[in-house]
Amino acid sequence: MFKESNNIATEEAAPVGNVAVIFGVTGLVGRELAKKLISNSKWKKVYGIARRYETFPIQNPKYSFISCDLLLPQETQKQLSDIQDVTHMFWVAWAGQCPLDTKQCCDQNMAMMSNALNAILPNNDALKHFSLQTGMKHYVSLQQGNSSIPDKQVRFYDEGCPRVGEACNFYYVLEDLLKERLAGEVAWSVLRPGLLMGNSNRTMYNVVGSLCVYGSICKYLNLPFVFGGTRGCWDEACIDASDARLVAEHHIWAATNDEIGSTEGQAFNSINGSSFSWKEIWPMLGKKFDAQVPQDMLVEEFCFAKEMSDKKRVWKEIVEKEGLVETEMEDLANWEFVDSLFRCPVKLLGSRAKSDGWGFTMRCKTLDSILYWIDSMRDQNLIP
Repeated sequence: MFKESNNIATEEAAPVGNVAVIFGVTGLVGRELAKKLISNSKWKKVYGIARRYETFPIQNPKYSFISCDLLLPQETQKQLSDIQDVTHMFWVAWAGQCPLDTKQCCDQNMAMMSNALNAILPNNDALKHFSLQTGMKHYVSLQQGNSSIPDKQVRFYDEGCPRVGEACNFYYVLEDLLKERLAGEVAWSVLRPGLLMGNSNRTMYNVVGSLCVYGSICKYLNLPFVFGGTRGCWDEACIDASDARLVAEHHIWAATNDEIGSTEGQAFNSINGSSFSWKEIWPMLGKKFDAQVPQDMLVEEFCFAKEMSDKKRVWKEIVEKEGLVETEMEDLANWEFVDSLFRCPVKLLGSRAKSDGWGFTMRCKTLDSILYWIDSMRDQNLIP
């Protein structure tokens, strides 16, 4: 699998610094990873790989962006096979063309990673670590629900929890593929974030982007900033949040910490550290958008996909009036995702005990994360 080298380099002649390749660099975590790595003197080169070009290109002599459709094996070979001396691979990409929890989704994501590994592994003998990002949905099947867990029981999933029965989860497929292809020769880790908080118009499941568009439209049309979802999702902590900055730091920590490195793979829940409920933070979000916050904020019959379906022209008016970066509403917002999130039938709360025990101490408050990323989107002129 890996080329053998007969050249024994002296310590003085050895190259200084690590070389990273980030797959999915235009996403919420990928962009933060790139920024953190190129600002660190321990990294001499960073390659960013994505299918679509960057809206806000990173300008740095240590950084190279490569546009590549990883689903196409010949294109992947052509674009990536010349990359050499990679020491660390970061996989924060996924194929979203097919519905989740389907065999087609598993097949596509496996094909993407296989094509990338086929292009990179033969020419990079110095590879030390592969860092894979999946998610907290590793622990549940939305198709099966949580019928095995008694009502009102809160379970905090840890990294040792078993896989879910016969669930068709592409996270499992990618872990198995890594174990097979790295063959005990390279250490690897798996980061499992919860609900990601970040800034990208290249991300299908960006809750902050959706909230920003919704809040901006509410202010523009003087509509009440209501929460459409179930009372359970409103009142109770149902899911952990993960700030993209924290997840990026977690990737780097896991990839460069020799003490925890394992060729059998190490999994870490990559979550902010404190649970939250939408009931607690929703009023502050409405105020952040300068929108009308009604006394009764929970409206269970409110459906974002339905209520926002006729607002594309309104968003265009806002973009033109405010002189924003030109985007379509769907570039930033995914209403079906928001409806699913606010009506999620399972609680998905994780434990940070493993990461904390190994010394990863960074934590974030979810409200602070959302407010930070709203400001970030404003700074980039994506929202008013």
